[in-house]
Amino acid sequence: MCGRFSLISSADALAAFFELAELERHEPRYNIAPTQPLLMVMAGHGPALAPASNRANRVPVFVRWGLLPSWVKDPKDFPLIINARSETAEAKASFKSPMRHRRTLIPASGFYEWQRQGRQKPQAYWVRPRDGGIVAFAGLMDTWSSADGSEIDTGAILTTGANEAISHIHHRMPVVIKPEDFSRWLDCKTQEPRHVRDLFEPVDNDFFEAIPVSDKVNKVANMEPDLQDRVEPAPLVESPSESKPPNDDQMSLF
Repeated sequence: MCGRFSLISSADALAAFFELAELERHEPRYNIAPTQPLLMVMAGHGPALAPASNRANRVPVFVRWGLLPSWVKDPKDFPLIINARSETAEAKASFKSPMRHRRTLIPASGFYEWQRQGRQKPQAYWVRPRDGGIVAFAGLMDTWSSADGSEIDTGAILTTGANEAISHIHHRMPVVIKPEDFSRWLDCKTQEPRHVRDLFEPVDNDFFEAIPVSDKVNKVANMEPDLQDRVEPAPLVESPSESKPPNDDQMSLF
């Protein structure tokens, strides 16, 4: 699951990392939420697998976070899809076409996740690359057209099973695309979905670090840098059912 993330890198850093033709401006965003504008990187109209010196045909686009398939008749009757399970996206009606024709990269500085433990208040974590910098999530994009001809570009983040380092917080995490795989992932002309399935494996255990942060991130209106400040997590308090000693008179299936 990925319901909030952050992108605080400069436009120059993003343009260099993704080898973009241009990116005029980008303000730091500390709390990106569903339905807000989402920056995506797409392959341009140049060669499908251009050499490194010619990859500037990659283009940045802004879409609404919450994928709306092109075949939907009334958006009011369709749920907001912010994530897509990579394991089944190739076969699902909502993602089948984007997986084949509109795979994207989503620039990020990291993401937020919440650890739920019994009846305690969920603990928020800021999950970022250990060495800082930029990370690329796998994304899907689609364009919905209304009856009056207006269009809206929308997108979702692909997720996979969490690695061992993150699984104690949540069982899902975004799919991370490494720079050496950018061209293959974005190449929807010669690389079919079955050719890129190997990219859905969870990132290495030492790639991310999880930092406990305050619950300020829970509110969309909070968008300041202190959202990512480390806090001391609340001590785990067992619920009555958890602390009650087992009944030895009952058989156990385990």
